[in-house]
Amino acid sequence: MNKPSKTFARPLSAILGATLSESFAKQGFASAELVTRWADIVGPEIAAHSEPLKIQWPRPVETQTPEPATLVLRVEGPAALEIQHLSAVILERVNRFLGWNAVGRLALRQAPLKRRGTKPQMPVIDPEATAEIAAHLPAIADEDLRQALARLGAAIKRK
Repeated sequence: MNKPSKTFARPLSAILGATLSESFAKQGFASAELVTRWADIVGPEIAAHSEPLKIQWPRPVETQTPEPATLVLRVEGPAALEIQHLSAVILERVNRFLGWNAVGRLALRQAPLKRRGTKPQMPVIDPEATAEIAAHLPAIADEDLRQALARLGAAIKRK
Protein backbone atom coordinates (compact mmCIF):
# COMPACT_ATOMS: atom_id res chain seq x y z
CA MET A 1 0.00 0.00 0.00
CA ASN A 2 1.37 3.40 -0.96
CA LYS A 3 1.66 6.14 1.58
CA PRO A 4 0.04 9.43 0.68
CA SER A 5 2.55 12.07 -0.27
CA LYS A 6 3.49 14.66 2.30
CA THR A 7 1.81 18.00 1.97
CA PHE A 8 3.54 21.19 2.89
CA ALA A 9 2.15 24.60 3.62
CA ARG A 10 2.25 26.81 0.54
CA PRO A 11 2.46 30.59 0.55
CA LEU A 12 -0.80 32.41 0.02
CA SER A 13 0.71 34.18 -2.99
CA ALA A 14 1.22 30.84 -4.73
CA ILE A 15 -2.37 29.79 -4.14
CA LEU A 16 -3.98 33.08 -5.16
CA GLY A 17 -1.50 33.94 -7.91
CA ALA A 18 -3.48 32.40 -10.76
CA THR A 19 -6.79 33.84 -9.61
CA LEU A 20 -5.42 37.34 -9.18
CA SER A 21 -3.53 37.18 -12.46
CA GLU A 22 -6.77 36.46 -14.32
CA SER A 23 -8.61 39.37 -12.71
CA PHE A 24 -5.74 41.77 -13.37
CA ALA A 25 -5.50 40.53 -16.97
CA LYS A 26 -9.17 41.43 -17.48
CA GLN A 27 -8.26 45.01 -16.49
CA GLY A 28 -5.38 45.03 -19.00
CA PHE A 29 -2.55 44.61 -16.50
CA ALA A 30 0.13 42.11 -17.48
CA SER A 31 1.03 41.71 -13.82
CA ALA A 32 -0.32 42.86 -10.50
CA GLU A 33 2.85 44.78 -9.68
CA LEU A 34 1.71 48.00 -11.33
CA VAL A 35 -1.20 48.12 -8.87
CA THR A 36 0.51 46.73 -5.79
CA ARG A 37 3.68 48.81 -6.16
CA TRP A 38 1.98 52.00 -7.36
CA ALA A 39 3.49 54.15 -4.60
CA ASP A 40 6.99 52.84 -5.38
CA ILE A 41 6.55 53.52 -9.10
CA VAL A 42 5.14 57.05 -9.12
CA GLY A 43 6.14 58.24 -5.67
CA PRO A 44 4.16 58.69 -2.47
CA GLU A 45 2.93 62.21 -3.34
CA ILE A 46 1.22 61.12 -6.55
CA ALA A 47 0.09 57.76 -5.15
CA ALA A 48 -1.67 59.50 -2.26
CA HIS A 49 -4.15 61.03 -4.74
CA SER A 50 -4.37 58.42 -7.51
CA GLU A 51 -4.56 54.70 -8.21
CA PRO A 52 -4.53 52.69 -11.45
CA LEU A 53 -7.85 51.28 -12.60
CA LYS A 54 -6.99 49.57 -15.87
CA ILE A 55 -4.91 49.71 -19.02
CA GLN A 56 -6.81 50.04 -22.29
CA TRP A 57 -4.90 48.46 -25.17
CA PRO A 58 -5.89 49.57 -28.69
CA ARG A 59 -6.92 46.91 -31.17
CA PRO A 60 -3.99 45.97 -33.38
CA VAL A 61 -4.16 46.78 -37.07
CA GLU A 62 -2.06 44.47 -39.25
CA THR A 63 -0.49 47.15 -41.43
CA GLN A 64 0.33 49.65 -38.66
CA THR A 65 2.76 49.56 -35.79
CA PRO A 66 1.06 48.95 -32.44
CA GLU A 67 0.02 52.08 -30.56
CA PRO A 68 0.80 52.56 -26.88
CA ALA A 69 -1.93 51.87 -24.35
CA THR A 70 -3.96 54.25 -22.20
CA LEU A 71 -3.57 54.02 -18.43
CA VAL A 72 -6.83 54.85 -16.65
CA LEU A 73 -6.32 56.37 -13.20
CA ARG A 74 -8.83 56.96 -10.45
CA VAL A 75 -8.07 60.41 -9.05
CA GLU A 76 -9.50 62.37 -6.17
CA GLY A 77 -11.44 65.38 -7.45
CA PRO A 78 -9.31 68.26 -6.15
CA ALA A 79 -6.04 66.57 -7.19
CA ALA A 80 -7.12 65.81 -10.77
CA LEU A 81 -5.70 69.02 -12.20
CA GLU A 82 -2.31 68.47 -10.59
CA ILE A 83 -2.23 64.82 -11.73
CA GLN A 84 -3.04 66.00 -15.25
CA HIS A 85 -0.10 68.42 -15.13
CA LEU A 86 2.15 65.61 -13.89
CA SER A 87 1.02 63.19 -16.62
CA ALA A 88 4.38 63.29 -18.44
CA VAL A 89 6.19 62.39 -15.23
CA ILE A 90 3.74 59.58 -14.46
CA LEU A 91 4.00 58.16 -17.99
CA GLU A 92 7.79 58.25 -17.86
CA ARG A 93 7.90 56.46 -14.48
CA VAL A 94 5.36 53.81 -15.51
CA ASN A 95 7.15 53.09 -18.78
CA ARG A 96 10.50 52.91 -16.99
CA PHE A 97 8.99 50.38 -14.57
CA LEU A 98 7.50 48.30 -17.39
CA GLY A 99 10.74 48.45 -19.38
CA TRP A 100 9.28 49.68 -22.67
CA ASN A 101 7.05 52.41 -24.06
CA ALA A 102 3.82 50.59 -23.20
CA VAL A 103 1.66 53.51 -22.04
CA GLY A 104 1.24 56.59 -24.23
CA ARG A 105 -1.46 58.56 -22.44
CA LEU A 106 -3.44 58.88 -19.24
CA ALA A 107 -7.19 58.99 -18.77
CA LEU A 108 -8.43 60.32 -15.46
CA ARG A 109 -11.61 59.24 -13.68
CA GLN A 110 -12.59 61.44 -10.77
CA ALA A 111 -13.82 59.33 -7.89
CA PRO A 112 -12.97 58.72 -4.25
CA LEU A 113 -9.99 56.45 -3.80
CA LYS A 114 -10.36 53.04 -2.24
CA ARG A 115 -8.31 53.60 0.87
CA ARG A 116 -6.47 50.62 2.15
CA GLY A 117 -6.81 50.00 5.84
CA THR A 118 -4.25 51.83 7.87
CA LYS A 119 -2.32 50.03 10.51
CA PRO A 120 -3.97 50.46 13.89
CA GLN A 121 -2.04 52.66 16.28
CA MET A 122 -0.65 50.89 19.28
CA PRO A 123 -2.27 52.22 22.44
CA VAL A 124 0.00 54.12 24.79
CA ILE A 125 0.61 52.18 27.97
CA ASP A 126 0.80 54.16 31.18
CA PRO A 127 4.42 54.06 32.42
CA GLU A 128 3.30 54.40 36.06
CA ALA A 129 1.08 51.32 35.79
CA THR A 130 3.92 49.44 34.12
CA ALA A 131 6.34 50.36 36.91
CA GLU A 132 3.80 49.37 39.56
CA ILE A 133 3.23 45.96 37.99
CA ALA A 134 6.98 45.45 37.48
CA ALA A 135 7.49 46.03 41.22
CA HIS A 136 5.07 43.21 42.05
CA LEU A 137 6.61 40.70 39.64
CA PRO A 138 8.69 37.89 41.14
CA ALA A 139 12.45 38.00 40.69
CA ILE A 140 13.14 37.69 36.95
CA ALA A 141 16.79 37.77 35.89
CA ASP A 142 16.22 39.07 32.37
CA GLU A 143 15.29 42.76 32.62
CA ASP A 144 13.84 42.91 29.06
CA LEU A 145 11.52 40.01 29.88
CA ARG A 146 10.53 41.69 33.14
CA GLN A 147 9.62 44.95 31.34
CA ALA A 148 7.73 43.08 28.61
CA LEU A 149 5.66 41.24 31.22
CA ALA A 150 5.00 44.50 33.03
CA ARG A 151 3.77 46.17 29.81
CA LEU A 152 1.57 43.16 29.10
CA GLY A 153 0.11 43.34 32.59
CA ALA A 154 -0.55 47.08 32.24
CA ALA A 155 -2.30 46.52 28.90
CA ILE A 156 -4.49 43.79 30.37
CA LYS A 157 -5.29 45.85 33.44
CA ARG A 158 -6.29 48.83 31.26
CA LYS A 159 -8.91 46.79 29.42
